This record gives sequence, C-alpha cells and structure tokens, in this order.
Amino acid sequence: RGTHPQQAMHDAIVAAADAVNALAASVAPEREHHQNAPACTIVGAVVANGLLVIGWIGDSRAYWVPDDRGGPPARLTEDDSWAAQMVAAGLMSEAEAYADERAHAITGWLGADAYELEPHTASFKPDRPGVVVVCTDGLWNYAEGADEMARALPADAARRPLHAAQVLVGHALDGGGHDNVTVAVLPFAVPAQGAGSA
Repeated sequence: RGTHPQQAMHDAIVAAADAVNALAASVAPEREHHQNAPACTIVGAVVANGLLVIGWIGDSRAYWVPDDRGGPPARLTEDDSWAAQMVAAGLMSEAEAYADERAHAITGWLGADAYELEPHTASFKPDRPGVVVVCTDGLWNYAEGADEMARALPADAARRPLHAAQVLVGHALDGGGHDNVTVAVLPFAVPAQGAGSA
C-alpha cells in the first residue's frame, strides 16, 4: 500500500503483538493479563523491489545463504536473550554465554507480559541470489553458526524452498529435536539491471 517495506515489517510485528495480547484476555479474562499470558517469538522476511527486509523479536533467527556459496553466509538477526546481552555487554565470550544454563532465557517476546515492545527490523540489498532461512531455535540449536546452517541447507534451496525447509526440519530431528522446529525458506533473486520487480 505504498509503505516502505521496513516500516511495513515493523507495523506487521506490532499488529502480531496486538493479536497475541488479545489472546490473554480471551483465555482468562477473570485473571490478570500478565499471569501465564500466551507468548511467542517472531521472525519474518520479505523481498520487495530488490530489497530483503527482516523483522524479529525474541530468539527466532534469520540466516542468509548465497546460492553459489561463493560469498559468506550470515546470520541476519541478533537474539533477544540473556546470552546475547552478556556478549553485547562484553561480560562473556559467545562460547561462555551459550554454555551457561541461562543462555536461552529470552528477554524479548510478544505477549501481554512482555516488556516495552520495539520490533527489530533491518534491510539488505544482497549482490547475488540466495535464500533466507527463518527459523526457531528448534532448528538453530543444531546449526547455530551461519556456516553450519549453509552446510545443512540443500544446494537447490532457491529452486525447491519447501523441500529445503523439510530437509532442515529433518536435520533438527536427527540432532535430537528437543524443541519445536519451525522453518521457512525464502528465495531471493537479484533484479535484472533496469528491470522493475514484482
């Protein structure tokens, strides 16, 4: 509707938060909204006009993997978690923080009991075709680094994104499947020079 894709992503996450908050009232209207309120994390990716837009709250992640594997893969999100806060504050190395039993305690989420909501958004203009993997920690616990995620992803992921997502779910289940596993794979094609995009 003419809104910049990054603003639209922000607005979509706020709308999702409102929907999750409304669940608290419908589940137990006689109780305080913040007691045992429904909650979730969120991550999303949109391709629009040659731009890749990511939005998230919590510890669900997005990864970039180039089709040709010629460029480096990358993690596109930063977790809202205890471990990420310790690393950002310089109090622990990433290895130390993620080895701690508190590592996966999330510090941001959607829900009536959440702290002040400020969706994270970012936009990128990749210079080559590739795919974005958006997933819950049920997958990234078994392929945490961007290189590990790229190795687990089939080479034909851009042509067969549903199959690639199924392979990644299988990777997590084969690793132990100790959490819910949600995965989507979004192909990104670099627009031709001078061409508009759909």
